[in-house]
Amino acid sequence: MRLKISLAKEPKHTELVSSVGWTTADELYSCSDDHAILKWSLLTNETSQLAKLPAEVYATDIHWFPKVVGGGKGKQTQSDVFVLTSTDGKFHLISRLGRVEKSVEAHKGAVLSGRWSYDGTAMATAGEDGQVRIWSRSGMLRSTMVQQGTPVYSLAWGPDSDQILYTSGRQLIIKPLQANAKPIQWKGHEGVILKIDWNAVNNLILSGGEDCRYKVWDSYGRLLFTSQVHDYPVTSVSWAPDGELFAVGSFNTLRLCDKTGWSYALEKPNTGSVFNIAWSSDGTQIAGACGNGHVIFGHVIERRLEWKNYEVTVADRKSIQVRNVMDDSREKLDFRDRIIKTSLAFGHLVVATTSQCYVYSTKNWNTPMIFDLKEGTVTLIVQTEKHFALVDNSGIQVYSYEGRMQASPKVPGLRPDVLNVQTLAISNDAVAIRDKKDEKVVHLFDAMSGKPLGDGKPFVHKLEVMEVALDQCGPAPERRLALVDRNRDLYLAQVRATGGTRKVIKLGTMVHSMSWNDETNMLAALQDTKLVVYYFPNAVYVDKDILPKTVMEKDATEFGKNPQIVNFLGNHVIIRRADGSLVSTGVSPYPSMLHSYVSNSRWDDAVRLCRFVKDEALWACLAAMAAYAKDLNTAEVAYAAIDEVDKVQYILHIKEIPSKEARNAEMALFCGSPQDAEGILLQSGLIFRAIQMNINLYNWDRALELAVKQKTHVDTVLAFRQKYLEKFGRNEKSKRFLQYAEGVEVDWQKIEAKIEMEHQKEREKAATARR
Repeated sequence: MRLKISLAKEPKHTELVSSVGWTTADELYSCSDDHAILKWSLLTNETSQLAKLPAEVYATDIHWFPKVVGGGKGKQTQSDVFVLTSTDGKFHLISRLGRVEKSVEAHKGAVLSGRWSYDGTAMATAGEDGQVRIWSRSGMLRSTMVQQGTPVYSLAWGPDSDQILYTSGRQLIIKPLQANAKPIQWKGHEGVILKIDWNAVNNLILSGGEDCRYKVWDSYGRLLFTSQVHDYPVTSVSWAPDGELFAVGSFNTLRLCDKTGWSYALEKPNTGSVFNIAWSSDGTQIAGACGNGHVIFGHVIERRLEWKNYEVTVADRKSIQVRNVMDDSREKLDFRDRIIKTSLAFGHLVVATTSQCYVYSTKNWNTPMIFDLKEGTVTLIVQTEKHFALVDNSGIQVYSYEGRMQASPKVPGLRPDVLNVQTLAISNDAVAIRDKKDEKVVHLFDAMSGKPLGDGKPFVHKLEVMEVALDQCGPAPERRLALVDRNRDLYLAQVRATGGTRKVIKLGTMVHSMSWNDETNMLAALQDTKLVVYYFPNAVYVDKDILPKTVMEKDATEFGKNPQIVNFLGNHVIIRRADGSLVSTGVSPYPSMLHSYVSNSRWDDAVRLCRFVKDEALWACLAAMAAYAKDLNTAEVAYAAIDEVDKVQYILHIKEIPSKEARNAEMALFCGSPQDAEGILLQSGLIFRAIQMNINLYNWDRALELAVKQKTHVDTVLAFRQKYLEKFGRNEKSKRFLQYAEGVEVDWQKIEAKIEMEHQKEREKAATARR
């Protein structure tokens, strides 16, 4: 990836350019010390003077009022007013046509920065007088948040517009808007901090200063990346809207970086210092305000995508190069409009331009499926085997690869612009969306209809959810959601809850990154200093004890600090190291073969494979898979192979049970689901077995409740309870049991005869069913 730089032959401004701001993806405004506000049209390459500021007004910053999410019926929504801060202590609200709507006395000395909040309800200004002030949309003062002795050179709003980040010399400070909330403060640089930015999508903070470094922080003030020392102070930093890239400006220097800090490209234009950088709303272009009167434009090109044997490169604004590395065949794809987003996965390339979406199959690059886009600002594409999700200003749409819109899941108060691959997941039958307002909430939708799954209530985790991912294979009722929470714990949850409650089980801790496999339901995770591959995560629902045996662990120290899993294709996990390099590491091919056999119910072949490989992890996977599928013969063989004697004995006991329903109930009990087991027994009319199961589990109250409700075996429950208490030398204290004991006679001969009769009835019923 690199920046394609363009500079006019002669600067349009006669003095230093202090600030730039985009209105649409093709229109930019710039302010300079020559007091002129210029309007740049990239479609026509024309520049016109919009307004001339008074001689005493030197602009320091401009910021356009944010576009209303979901608003705008045209292809590109545009802002109608911008704030311009200046050295005379005022800020000015100026319309698109250059008319000054309002001028407000804001600070003593220069106003150094002015920023609208993301929701557009407020504006913050920072001044040379050390104050940070909050203003209403119309320019009325709401509060003075900060008063300090050093100038505030830069400020930024938090993602939810409820906190402000500002500079104080070498310090960075996050101050919540609530009056009594405690600010977070830390030393950021060895020199004065000149510029900061805070991204709403990834919640990361950028800072650049006079110590000639730029740094990346999380919202708790933890340092994630620090650059090498540059030749000159870092005068500007700016996040791309989607939070995947950022740009850094210095003297005669423009750098494009990945969100983790490493550098994609370095340009050395003859511009003087780059004082301000602005990204276009679609994240494809940047503009820089230069010290020598130029405005520099950069177009992000040569974005590379890889999937299996295909390599796709965005070669230019309107063209893509495709290369098949197997035979070195190449294709060039040309487009009518500028390319905004691309995605390559599951045998399809999806390209979103400013007006259309193109869907190519890797089998045929000549005839794409094309459909028009309502909005021209696609911010995210997420693919699965049968369809893909597009995110734009109007929301989320799920399309099939034939271009037919299938669903449009609706989340109240959703801000589509803050969704990314960590907070939106899609599978063939489900869509998961992490709520931005309450990060503990994950909304689950049917991918075909867009309706909420189950009872319509979202899944609520106990902590804030950082990342969600849906498995890609298997039937819809067995869909699983993997999530990583704020504590970096990895959980597995059912997507379609049975009986209204979702089983959520913890898989691992200290997880930094995770990814499901594209062909089987294996899950890879970077866990502390290890790469962990869960061959069969569903084992956690079957037999927690053998889950550790179904896991492959590899030392991850070779991947360096803070590696990230890019994808998990076939038997390869692709990992990006902190320096930006991609590393592929192999996984045994046998678990995926085992998944294939089991999904096709080829149990004999699965056993043969395990006997051939002689690997305990594979046997453990087969044991869990067979128990999950209730295939007792295979489960018996597999558990025997890993020396789980107690479980083999229990399976032999289950095999002796005559009726299929009772066997299924016992298997549910084996998997640790007594409620499911009881439900199966009651549904199939095996009342005595349900009572007996609760007695065996010492669940006395439930056993008595069932016996009383079904008007049978009350004496059986009382007899076993009496025997249990006698064994421990205890007296009955439960009022319910004492109440029923008064009216019911306990006769062991009668009880044993009744139990034998129940077993006989069950055997006869099973024999009839077999016929």
